Amino acid sequence: MQLPIIQKVQVAFGALMTVLLIVGIVAYRSVLVSSESAQSAQHTNEVLEHLANLRLGMENIENGYRDFALSGDDAFLKWSRANTSLADNEQRALRALTADNPQQQRRLSMVSDVLQRMVQRGDSIVRMRGTPAAEDTAALIRSRQDDPLLDAFRVAARDMEVEEQQLLRERKSAAVNRFREAQVALIVGSTLALLIAAFSGWQVVRDRTERKGAEDRLKHLNRLYAMVTGITASMVRVRDRADLFNRSCQTAVEHGEFEMAWIAVVDPNEKRIVPVAWAGRDETVMPVIRGHFASSEGTLEGNTLAAQAIREKAAVVSNDVKTDQRLVFGKMHAESGIRSLAVIPLIVSDNAIGVFTLYTSKPEFFDAAGLLLLTELAGNVAFAIDHLERQERLDRLYYYDTLTGLANRRSFLERVTRYMLSAADDGHKMAVFLIDLERFKKLNDSLGRSAGDALLKQVAEWLAQNAGNANLVARLDADHFAVVLPKAMYEANVARVLEKTIAAFMKHEFSLNDAVYRMAAKFGVAVFPDDGTDADTLFNNAEAALKKAKASRDRYLFYAQKMTETVAMSLGIENRLRRALEREEFVLHYQPKVNIVSGKLTGAEALIRWNDPVSGLTLPGRFIPILEETGLIHDVGRWVLRKAIEDYQRWRNDGLPAVRIAVNVSPLQLRNRNFVSEIQQAISVAADAAAGLQLEITESVIMQDVNHSIGSLLAIRALGVTIAIDDFGTGFSSLNYLTKLPVDTLKIDRSFVVEMVSATGGLTLVSVIINLAHALKLNTVAEGVETEEQLRQLRLLGCHEMQGYLFGKPVPVESFEQKYMRVNPALIS
Repeated sequence: MQLPIIQKVQVAFGALMTVLLIVGIVAYRSVLVSSESAQSAQHTNEVLEHLANLRLGMENIENGYRDFALSGDDAFLKWSRANTSLADNEQRALRALTADNPQQQRRLSMVSDVLQRMVQRGDSIVRMRGTPAAEDTAALIRSRQDDPLLDAFRVAARDMEVEEQQLLRERKSAAVNRFREAQVALIVGSTLALLIAAFSGWQVVRDRTERKGAEDRLKHLNRLYAMVTGITASMVRVRDRADLFNRSCQTAVEHGEFEMAWIAVVDPNEKRIVPVAWAGRDETVMPVIRGHFASSEGTLEGNTLAAQAIREKAAVVSNDVKTDQRLVFGKMHAESGIRSLAVIPLIVSDNAIGVFTLYTSKPEFFDAAGLLLLTELAGNVAFAIDHLERQERLDRLYYYDTLTGLANRRSFLERVTRYMLSAADDGHKMAVFLIDLERFKKLNDSLGRSAGDALLKQVAEWLAQNAGNANLVARLDADHFAVVLPKAMYEANVARVLEKTIAAFMKHEFSLNDAVYRMAAKFGVAVFPDDGTDADTLFNNAEAALKKAKASRDRYLFYAQKMTETVAMSLGIENRLRRALEREEFVLHYQPKVNIVSGKLTGAEALIRWNDPVSGLTLPGRFIPILEETGLIHDVGRWVLRKAIEDYQRWRNDGLPAVRIAVNVSPLQLRNRNFVSEIQQAISVAADAAAGLQLEITESVIMQDVNHSIGSLLAIRALGVTIAIDDFGTGFSSLNYLTKLPVDTLKIDRSFVVEMVSATGGLTLVSVIINLAHALKLNTVAEGVETEEQLRQLRLLGCHEMQGYLFGKPVPVESFEQKYMRVNPALIS
């Protein structure tokens, strides 16, 4: 049955209208879902924003009560109570926003209970203030790592945040499904359906954009919150402004994810902005900024954003670095990837004392909510600065003398303790000098207290300058000072420093009231560790020495009488040593080296002796340390080289079978930059002089600066002089360095030779050294061979040469020639 055309049109129109109605209904549902999703995103954003503010308030309440308990400062108490009001407001806002969510309401009830308990606990701390229980509470707070109340709040806040984000995801999924339904309807629908679907799609896209914006804002606030929390927490641990500034900048970069952060303070004298701390990835930017602030443009009247923030006492923001004409370094920042920056003033007592500047690669980054957090952070930093400055003033009064600025007795003893620990670790001595100004009371009474104070200041300045470091000097009381000598190898060194100080002090002219005065002083000396192993004992013994010096005619006295005598003796030896070269009192004795297999003479070691007119022939162990300490070792060392080469050349000229002479080298000689040229000059007397010289250098001396030693030894060896490592096995050298050292001979230390037959493992150790030398094609010489058994073992191990009392002791050159050189030539190698 065919319908009339009119009915067909009506049916088609009806069908079309039905389809359009269905499409319209579907599209309308999509629009409603999108609108609901946008409203939900806005609602979620508001909830998370208030939740972040509540979290900050709770953290501030806890930190305020904690800082109040630790410091007793009422400012922390006021801070906590102000944040309590803020937390109440945020709770009310959250209850209104989540009124239709029972679970969130229950969590808010838990938060309210936590807040009430925190306030009650804070009130308890306030009530206990000034009572003995307050100290116990402070100690408990210091020892406790985490607060259970704060942890409970964090758990509840995190659950609320997770639930809101879950609601966002569910609504997102619903929106996506409705959008797909709209797409299907649009495919089979009419133009009207397409228009409606397009409108619905636009709504969905807008919803997604808003949702992404909400998520980005949430991440942004979380990063700022983490940064604020980190810097605030570090304020409890910092001990000075530099540490506070560095930690703040570092935390801003690490937790706030800023590209760069720096802090500058105002120099009140020059009215200039001075950058003092920074952190960030771009190391080329900060020098440019420092240079600008050091110029005439870096004043408070300059055109920088930092100067503007300080003048206006308000944050200055640039959210588009590329186009902001106010920026002095806009082009440089843009090229380094910076897109937004904020300069926040640090205000203490309504005075802007500096700025905190933050840089980010994200455009339009600093919004109102973020600036609120950053402004609060700047307030916290400024408060910490003020607190540290007050603490520094108190510490200054506690540890330093107010008149001279030097350390007082308490601070001086702490420093002495540190120097004693260092001396014990490094194995050297240190000394304390106590100084009493003579006739100061008479001068103070006659010229007045102001003149006396002026003199004490001048004395303090002179002592600090003479010591080279004001931290080594202290003022103990009216006319008593103290000086610490952190490092001294010998008592004679202490006495030398003291005598130079006394002589310079007594020659110095102090100016008072247009007149010149010279002062005298008595000194008491105590030496660590001989006179005491703790600071108090050492100080008391120095006082005892000073008291004894004041009662005697001595200008200074050591605490130990024996030490005073030893020092006097050492100084006497030093004075005689200075004349010994001129008077030709030094002589060389020679000890033979022989081939272990054949017994033939192969060389000689030159050993210095001193014909002291007071004590007779003196062994090197008595005077070599003094030569090294005074620097005379260089002159004496050059004399030994010249004398050894002179004897070698005389042996050749007299027709004697000359052998190579080994000369010992001091550590100071090897470190001398002119040592190689001194060797070259010494052997320049004859073409074959180098063939008669060998330098013996101890292994420990070489290992002190291996690279320098290698360079020097290569240059010496190139001159034709051979090198021997003395006392091998005692200097802890590595095989890696041994293969690089330009040496010809290894001398096995005497202690190893003795233990070779008397101690377990001694024979093995000597065997290893000899085999190592064989592998490196080096000659071996055993020192201190005194028994036939030692000689037998060395011969079995394949040692090349030996020296020791078994074959011959060191003797004067004439005896050496007669006993070892004017004999059967068959005995000469």
